[in-house]
Amino acid sequence: MTPAEFSRAVICSVRGAVEDGELSVTVPERVVVRVPGGDSRGADGGVDFACGVAMQMAKEAGRSPLEVAGMLRKRLAGVPGVARVEIAGAGFLNVTLTGGARAGLVRSVLVQGPAYGNAGGRGRVEFRAAVEGAGVRAAVTAEALEKILPAGGVATKPGGETVRPREVVEAWPLLVARLGADEARWVLLRTAQGDAVRLPDRPVQRESNARFRVQYAYARTCAMTRNARELGFAAEPADMRDVGGTEAQGQALRELFAAIAEYPATVEAAARHRAPDRVARHLEVTADAWLRCHDVCPPLPVGEEKPSAVHRGRLALAEAAGTVLANGLHLLGISTPDRL
Repeated sequence: MTPAEFSRAVICSVRGAVEDGELSVTVPERVVVRVPGGDSRGADGGVDFACGVAMQMAKEAGRSPLEVAGMLRKRLAGVPGVARVEIAGAGFLNVTLTGGARAGLVRSVLVQGPAYGNAGGRGRVEFRAAVEGAGVRAAVTAEALEKILPAGGVATKPGGETVRPREVVEAWPLLVARLGADEARWVLLRTAQGDAVRLPDRPVQRESNARFRVQYAYARTCAMTRNARELGFAAEPADMRDVGGTEAQGQALRELFAAIAEYPATVEAAARHRAPDRVARHLEVTADAWLRCHDVCPPLPVGEEKPSAVHRGRLALAEAAGTVLANGLHLLGISTPDRL
């Protein structure tokens, strides 16, 4: 279950409460579901998703947020894949998934592959620079948005839209000659459109460079798959409690699972806000989470170990992370080398 899928479950629960006369509110078209950070997440049964919809609807419903949350809690507790729903603070709904639901999300990512995080929007998506002959940043941003909006299920306004980022003075051929196409695109897209871009003098092929780190992380996921094949085993999604027993392992697994789960919502938000930088930043988060997870939860056997269900489960997470990295880089127009 992804945050987007749980969001739909919340909307269905609100609609059910309205139809049954429990609530008198306008059923929302969309509900924000976030993945909590820090120690609140947990493969050991912590919070996977949090939602504040009860507080948003309370005034219209003429009830307290806690009352609304209580009504929704009863309905959401029966949703397949939900282990428990708790009310926190003024009316937040904190949701814990079953181990099977977490494994199911990873399996879904592997099955969908390039389609994961792509809403399959159709129709013409057109962006243009603010003025004729505008700079390279507007052109690169428009090109990325023409991929991001359909993926996020968002349409442009009739007649197309105009992008107006703060420009750079350098021409595209000169940028590519100095930085390479991948680095040039990353630098132009990673910065929010309203902020000035700081162009590096040259590309840096090491992990201090975020673009290189993202591509490197993707290449490492590919290497894990190749090496596992040589050892005679393949990925098989598993309950995270079965693939990481220590506190450090649990934290690393939680962070990686959250990054994988949040990707579709990130693409949708990037589309709504016309903000390719949101995709780039999420790729950094995913890459860092995967590299940390690799260090404490190696997907390959170490020393005299034999391949086991633990390794198959960790490999599945690695491949799911690789799917997110590849899909996001594609939206930005950046290559995905499987070896670096």
